[in-house]
Amino acid sequence: MGVRSDLDSNFDYEIVDEFLDHYSMMVDYMESMIIDLSKPEMYDRTVNELFRVFHNIKSASGYLKITPMTKLSAFVEDTLDVIRTKHTSVNEETINWLLSISDMFAIWKDDLKQDKELTHIKYSLLKLPDLESN
Repeated sequence: MGVRSDLDSNFDYEIVDEFLDHYSMMVDYMESMIIDLSKPEMYDRTVNELFRVFHNIKSASGYLKITPMTKLSAFVEDTLDVIRTKHTSVNEETINWLLSISDMFAIWKDDLKQDKELTHIKYSLLKLPDLESN
C-alpha cells in the first residue's frame, strides 16, 4: 500500500484530493520561484512567496501525518525565514540547494501520484548551504 492509499483510508477523499491538487500546483511553480530569487527586482516578493509555499506544505502534510514531508518543509521554512529576515539576496549555493529541495518535493509528487511509499530524503538536503551572499 502506498502513501496515497494510506491517506485515502485515513482521511476524507475530498481533503486528500484537495491537498494533492494544491501540492502539485505548488511543486510545479517551486523551481521557477527559486530561479527568480536571483533576480534582484523579484527577490523580496519571491522569498516571501516561497516561505508561504513551504509553510502551507508543512501545515497540510502535518495534518495528514506525512512526516517526512512535514519535517523537510519545516526545515526549509525555517531556513527561508532566516534568509528573508537577514539577507537581501541569495548566493548560487543557496539557489542550488533550494533547487535540490524542489527536486525532492517533485519526486514525492510522483510517489503520491503512483501510490508508492515516499522516497527517503536525500541526506545532502539536510546540510544547509552557506547563506551569506557573495
